[in-house]
Parts: sequence; C-alpha cells; structure tokens
Amino acid sequence: MPADIPALVRQRALANGGAGRDWLVSLPDIIAQLSSRWGLTIGSSYTGGTAGFVAAATDSSGNPCVLKVAMPLDLDERAAFERSVEAHRLAAGQGCAELLNADLSSCALLLEQLGPNLDELHYEVPRILETIATTLQTFWRPIHASNILPTGADKAQWLASYVTNTWSDLGKPCSQRVVDQAVRYCDSRADAFDPATAVLVHGDAHGWNTLAAGPDAFKFVDVEGLISEPAHDLSVAMREYNEPLLGGDTARLTTERAETLASLCAVDAQAVWEWGFVERVSTGLANLRDFGSEEGTPFLDVAERCA
Repeated sequence: MPADIPALVRQRALANGGAGRDWLVSLPDIIAQLSSRWGLTIGSSYTGGTAGFVAAATDSSGNPCVLKVAMPLDLDERAAFERSVEAHRLAAGQGCAELLNADLSSCALLLEQLGPNLDELHYEVPRILETIATTLQTFWRPIHASNILPTGADKAQWLASYVTNTWSDLGKPCSQRVVDQAVRYCDSRADAFDPATAVLVHGDAHGWNTLAAGPDAFKFVDVEGLISEPAHDLSVAMREYNEPLLGGDTARLTTERAETLASLCAVDAQAVWEWGFVERVSTGLANLRDFGSEEGTPFLDVAERCA
C-alpha cells in the first residue's frame, strides 16, 4: 500500500496524540480492505489537504476515481464525516464531486475524479473568488431540516465556544478584542438564522477545494454540509488569501472583498463580513494548534487589523 502520506496530514496526525498515531498505523490496512472490496487500484496521493489520505484510483472497469480516507480524531470528527456523506447524497453530483461509494466504519469515500484545483491552475485571487462564488451557486439548494446536518445557528454557537476555549488553551495568542468581536459575530449570525431561506452549504469552499470539472466548469470537494444562509459559505473565501490583505490597508481591502463576494451572490455584505471574521479567527487558532505560527499567524494578523 502507498506510503506517500502528505507531510501536513502526517503532522496533523502526530500533533493529536494517540488517536492520530493509531490512524496512521491503521491506514494501510484500511486502504487494502477498501481496495479489495471496491475493486480499486490505488495511485499517488494528493497533497494540499490536512484532514485525511486522498489518492487517485481506478476501479475494476478502468474508470478514474478518488479514494478519500478521513482522519476522525474524535467522535465529533466522525460525526462530521457522516454529515459530509449526507451532503454529498443531497447534492447528487451538482456543484460537488459525485459520491460513488462510502464506508462509514472506516470514514472513507469513493468519489468522482476531477481536474486541477484553482491554485494548480495558477488563478489570481480575484478570479479565484469569482470562480468560488459562481460554483457555490450551482451547489446551493433549499433545505429546511435534516436529522444529521447542523444549522448555521448550531455552527455559530460551536464556533464561539471553540474560539474562546482554543484561544485560552494556546495562551491567548491574539488580543481579547479579536476574540470578543468573533463571539459577538457568532451571536449575530445565530440570531439571523432563518430556516425558511436556508440552503445546503458546503462549509469549506476555498480554491484548493474547487476543482475543474470540464471546460469553464468547476465542482467542490471536501464538503462539510450545513443548513445555513448563503452568506455563510462565502466566509472561507473571506478568510483565505491573507497576503494581499496584509500588503496594504487591511481593513479597507477586507471590506472590499466582503462587498465583492456579496455582490457576486446577491447576499448581505455585513453577513459575509461577520462569518468571514469568525472563520478567520477560528482557522488561525486551529492552524496555530496543529501547524505552528507560520500557518496560523497571518489569519490572526488580519483579524487584529479588522477588529
């Protein structure tokens, strides 16, 4: 079985104690069992992700596909995998990779193989943002209730708790002002949740998760699955690509990004701003915890300048 586990995947596993190490040890057997059951020949792994092992494959008929084995470090992450399966089934290949098979016990998916992502296509940031916004509109669909998928209000409440607890656990690596602002925005977005206008949202729509699906067509991978307002799904495009924001008037440039994304999708710019701020802070803290200051600090630096 392939041993080419990407460095960041291995790093995340080792940073999370026994659960991560156990996953690394069990991974070859999981891949072998799935390959046998689903008739797969496994190729090279994909780099760029951090949450699991993803590799190109071909099935017994010679058709290309992708095997993804998620890294469930706790019960919450195992539940997150089940939500991803549900979201793929609801989307039915519209706006995201088609789900070909799934194994809940090993947290594995067999997916449609897509082309290069926006980073590999060397798109500039403005074109990346536009492509993400356009692709999201092919993915969103009305959904008012689910036994599995959390709501935007649920997610906002979870993020408030995550930000405050992780900030404290890490020794308060950003100002109290940033954390207080993030919590206020979580409360604001929770209060704004309206099931009558909610849609299925991706939850992690950035350029590395946006892959070519044909001429001028794109689909997402790594679907998280939530029931929320469309503005929620623009928060990840808001939080990423920090270098151009830090290279000038950060608050103004970040505001302009929120306005651009909101305009592309006909949603409220303030909602995009609030979700984006919360995602920026939570992701910065998560990256500090798992990958160190180089990965986490730019997110928090932008947040400090915008708080």
